[in-house]
Amino acid sequence: MSALADLRALDTTQRHTVAATFLGWMLDAFDYFLLVMVMPAVAESFHVSVPEVAFALLLTLAFRPLGALLFGRLADRYGRRRVLMIDVALYSVLGLACAFAPSLAVLLVLRSLFGIAMGGEWGTGASLAMESVPAHSRGIVSGLLQSGYPCGYLLCAVAYGLLFNSIGWRGMFALGILPALLVLYLRRSVPESPVFEQRERAGVRRGVRETMRGHWGLFAYLIVVMAVFNAFSHGSQDVYPTFLKLQMHFDTHMVSLLTVILNLGAIVGGLAFGQWSEKIGRRRAMAIACVLALPAIPLWSYGGSVLLLAIGAFWVQVAVQGAWGVVPGYLNELSPDDVRGTLPGFAYQLGNLIASGTAYALAWIAASRHGDYAFAQAVWIAVVAVLLAFLTWFGPEARGVRFGVTEIAGDANMRGSTSPS
Repeated sequence: MSALADLRALDTTQRHTVAATFLGWMLDAFDYFLLVMVMPAVAESFHVSVPEVAFALLLTLAFRPLGALLFGRLADRYGRRRVLMIDVALYSVLGLACAFAPSLAVLLVLRSLFGIAMGGEWGTGASLAMESVPAHSRGIVSGLLQSGYPCGYLLCAVAYGLLFNSIGWRGMFALGILPALLVLYLRRSVPESPVFEQRERAGVRRGVRETMRGHWGLFAYLIVVMAVFNAFSHGSQDVYPTFLKLQMHFDTHMVSLLTVILNLGAIVGGLAFGQWSEKIGRRRAMAIACVLALPAIPLWSYGGSVLLLAIGAFWVQVAVQGAWGVVPGYLNELSPDDVRGTLPGFAYQLGNLIASGTAYALAWIAASRHGDYAFAQAVWIAVVAVLLAFLTWFGPEARGVRFGVTEIAGDANMRGSTSPS
């Protein structure tokens, strides 16, 4: 009820902004997970192994930091809204281009370029959303924004179940052009971030080095945390359809159904823990969610029936995306105003770079154990969950910190943004 009240309290403009940034991340994830769903089919088409195709996921993740830095700096310089429109259009066109890849080598290049565009969306969209809503609404908006990711995965799973047998993997990639329609909505209904406009009017603008003076330790911490966060997320998602298809020998429709259930759990977790973080704090909410993943692992990887596998899939994603649901608000609150378009997304995507080999590593581990994806998933998530719970529990926090300035010398906000609460 508190979450609904916070959302109802948003004015029409704020609702449009939250909706657009949610859709941007959802459709970005939809384009990313197209490859996750069709890896075995792509491998068969190009006469290569699944780990060779999984290398495309590594490249996508590895190139995301470049996009976060490029589009983030543009967003800090020219505004969040217009840069977000350019970014959405770019990743849509690149997603469509994958449908026409004549070889695995070309597909790898296209997915690398797609990674640059994908890397720019999250930081730009998150800063636009977080700077446009009241402080007390950041928790639920953070959870809602991050839930766009599993919603995109869910949408992709539904499309896979309904369409793959008819249109094949190339037809699935052709659906990647759909996010381009979001540009029209952004142009018509979403204004620029009020915090960005306020700072422009006040003439307050600092370079990255000047702004980050005294914050490099925080930046390093965020990179490490986001590396583990990405290992947590991608370790629980990227080879899951392959596990169901190759190890469990489920058909297309059962793979789709279980992937949908997995993402329903992710949506529930993101919204619930995002809102709960307003009450117990960002750090505690993230750490508790990580610990909650541990008892779900046996059902998720070794459930002896479809029902038990479904329960495990739902449960593990409540935990994984529950922790992730806090991340947009957490990173944006810790970031100084001058680099909020850059710092959260860049730290996130540098973490992604470190963790970019997750899918490839899981596929390799499974192959070394004669296709045992269950073992690879279970061990990976158990180790990562414990490590991430430790890192988040003892990290900094700035819940409710004030964004923007009321006078040019308003540096107290930036100093306070790195103080634990």
